[in-house]
Amino acid sequence: MNEGLLAPIAIAGLDHHTATQNELEAFRFPDDEDFIRQARSRYKGVLLLQTCNRVEVLVQGDPDDLARFMQSIGKNRFTIHHGLGALRHLLGLAAGINSMIVGEDQILGQMRQALLTSTEYGGNSQIIDICINTAIHFGVTVRQKTMINRGSVSIGSAAVRLAEDLLGTLKKRHILVVGTGEMGRLVTKALQEKDLTAIYVTNRTYERAVELAEEIGGKAVTFKDLFPFILLSDVVISCTAAPHPVIRHDELEKAMQGRTWPLDTVPKPLVVVDIAQPRDTEDSIREIPGVHLYTIDDLRSISDENLAARQSEADTIRSLIEAEIGTFIHRINRAAANDTIATLHTWAEAIRIRERDKAINRLGPADQKTIQIVDDLTRVLTGKILADATMAIRVSAEQCDLDTAGMIVDAITKGEKICFRKHD
Repeated sequence: MNEGLLAPIAIAGLDHHTATQNELEAFRFPDDEDFIRQARSRYKGVLLLQTCNRVEVLVQGDPDDLARFMQSIGKNRFTIHHGLGALRHLLGLAAGINSMIVGEDQILGQMRQALLTSTEYGGNSQIIDICINTAIHFGVTVRQKTMINRGSVSIGSAAVRLAEDLLGTLKKRHILVVGTGEMGRLVTKALQEKDLTAIYVTNRTYERAVELAEEIGGKAVTFKDLFPFILLSDVVISCTAAPHPVIRHDELEKAMQGRTWPLDTVPKPLVVVDIAQPRDTEDSIREIPGVHLYTIDDLRSISDENLAARQSEADTIRSLIEAEIGTFIHRINRAAANDTIATLHTWAEAIRIRERDKAINRLGPADQKTIQIVDDLTRVLTGKILADATMAIRVSAEQCDLDTAGMIVDAITKGEKICFRKHD
């Protein structure tokens, strides 16, 4: 297979395979819009994907230049994927084999949202669009062809399982879920299967807490009552999108004093599972007597077990990735020919307008209908004449032969001169 790509593709990223949650948090970009607009001034296209377990920067540009750019903005530790390696990485990402919870479906929605965000802030390009949409389509297809997501758990349900493993059972327990976004919904969905005494749901926007609580038969809690309800809970699972901690040391330490009965020497234990990115908790809450804090890093054992169970499916998907690469290359190269095609069509359009105007002048005074007919005729003729040449350019590009595509354009726009040079 011809492995050439006419458009340079590069990815700089950090994920759960090579970094802890604290390292990922430090690597994150606090403002998607600022970063995309900054990178767009340097690259034809840029996309930023930030999830709980990864930060990926995809650009239509040179990998060495991307590395220099990342270092210039203070990001010094990352992995670079480029060329076919970048395409394989995107396909594996969408298929779920690179996720902490192998086969999870949330990555597809996260990639779609990243593309929408890139488009909103002017970072999208035709090549970036093809990369992400091809990967998403592949991710959907492999889930239909394989069992990679059969019975799949998400980060949210893995957090519930961790709490269950720690306590032995969640039966008759009180659980507080902080956050009502996608992750909060995944957590509450997993909790519905447990025989709980109560599920409390809180969010800064109380109406969203009410909406989710009604869906699951839980109780909505105003955010100002967060710590009083922590006092009532056995487990707190926090997954907000807040840019700063919402469970702070001083406030939690004070709340924990209410969990100590008069004859007890230590407070009743509280399990806190923080799956937010960036973190919802201050790490120092580990020092509070009775508090047991767990983060996404603690879900790795569940991830390893999950991977072992799906290893054969993951191997099948890797074979499907190799089968998809050729088509992926053709799509990108076909799109990369657009600049060459634009040159041809710009040349032809200039001639069309010139000859159209000559014809209209020869007709003498003409009404608008006649002018429109002449314009339509010249436009259709030009399109039909260029159709075969346009197709030939695209086919050449698909085969990574842009030289031939260029010679086709030169032969048409420069006539015999190019033919003479070729015979030389």
